[in-house]
Amino acid sequence: MMFQTLVDCEPSLVGKIEDDCKKKEPIDIKETLGCFTTDIIGSCAFGLDCKTFKEENSPFRMFRKKLFAASTPRMLRTLVATNFPKLAKRLHIATIPKDITKFFIKVVKDTVNYREKNNYTRKDFIQLLIDLKNNTIAEEEGYQHDGKTLTIEEVAAQSFVFFVAGFETSSTTMTFALYELARRQDLQQKVRDEIETVLAKHQGKITYEAIQDMKYMDQVINETLRKYPPVPFLTRKCVKDYKVPGDDVVIEKDTAVIIPILPIHYDKEYFPDPEKFDPERFTEENKNSRHSYAHIPFGEGPRMCIGT
Repeated sequence: MMFQTLVDCEPSLVGKIEDDCKKKEPIDIKETLGCFTTDIIGSCAFGLDCKTFKEENSPFRMFRKKLFAASTPRMLRTLVATNFPKLAKRLHIATIPKDITKFFIKVVKDTVNYREKNNYTRKDFIQLLIDLKNNTIAEEEGYQHDGKTLTIEEVAAQSFVFFVAGFETSSTTMTFALYELARRQDLQQKVRDEIETVLAKHQGKITYEAIQDMKYMDQVINETLRKYPPVPFLTRKCVKDYKVPGDDVVIEKDTAVIIPILPIHYDKEYFPDPEKFDPERFTEENKNSRHSYAHIPFGEGPRMCIGT
C-alpha cells in the first residue's frame, strides 16, 4: 500500500544525480542515498515531505546526521542504558538527544492532530498507528480488544524507530550494492538487462509487481546484505533453559543472548569463498539447500525486523 509513496520520492533522486553528472563532479552517493531514504521514511512514517534534496538545512536532514554523530559521552550513555537499563532509568540517562526527541514528538503530534481534525487518511505507517491508537483496525476487522490504545508518545516512539531503522540501513545497503556492481561490470550489466526487460513488460512503469519480478536484483541485494549486514549483532532473550547441542553449556531462561551476524554470513560451511561477491548464492535452489538461519540480516522469528 505504501509503494506509491516510495515511487513519488524517486524524481528528486534522479534529478539530484542528473545535476551532479552535468557538473562532472564526483557524487557522494552515500549522502545522496541518505537523502533519498530520509525522504521515503519521512513520507511513510510521518506523512511529510522532508525536502532533503531541496533544502540542505532541512530539519530531517540535520537531525539524521546528528542522530548518528558519535561522541564519547553519548557512547557511554548508550553503554550504561544498554547494560544497566534500570540504573539508566533511575538516573534519567537518555541515549537520544533531547532536541531530537522533542522534534519527533512535535512532528507526530502535529500530524496526528491534523489528520484527526480534518478526517484525512493516507496509506502510510503513521496512519496504521493512528488506527491502532483509535482501535479502528480492531473494530473494522471485528476483533475483540481490551480497550487499551497506543498513547501519542508510543505512536511517536514507533514512528521514530521506523525512521531510524529505515533510512540509514537502506542507504548503506544501496551504497555497498552499487560499490560491488561498479567493481563487477558483468553483474552490473546483468542487473541492467533484467530491469529493462521487466519494465518493458510493465509499460515502462516502476510498480510493486515489477519490483517483485526483478529476481536477479533481489539476489544482488541479498548478497550485499550477506557481505555487509547493516547491524553487527542481534539480541534475544532466552525463554526457557536450553542445552547447547554437543556441549555441557546450558543457557538459562531469561538470559540475554547476543548473536553475531558477520561470522555466520562469512561461515565457509554455508557460503564458500565468503569474501567473493556472488549473487548466485541466492537462487531459489541455493537458498533451499542452506539452513534457513544462515542469512539473517533482518533477524528471524517473531521479533524479526519490520523492514523485511
